[in-house]
Amino acid sequence: MLDYIKKSLLTGVGLALRSKSEIEELAKEFAEQSKMDQTEAKQFLDECQQKYENAKSGLDKKMETIVEKILKKLDLPTRSDIKALNQRIDSLTEQLSKQKNK
Repeated sequence: MLDYIKKSLLTGVGLALRSKSEIEELAKEFAEQSKMDQTEAKQFLDECQQKYENAKSGLDKKMETIVEKILKKLDLPTRSDIKALNQRIDSLTEQLSKQKNK
């Protein structure tokens, strides 16, 4: 059972989907059940927190990549596309204004 808890705690996606406080609670519970001394428990908690941050960061990056791919497939304009179009419209509007004033 303890191996299962440890493996589930240290699994990237499972870890990233849990809240930070939930990870801390599971790590503390694991440390108590496995009868770790205070130093080992602290090291284990630190390791869990670090793996949580890494897994969360990795999951965030993967989600961004997936969303970008979906947007490309949907052929929706990006923020930079819209900004470029707005700048082009502003430039053309300015040119038209200059031509009218001549």
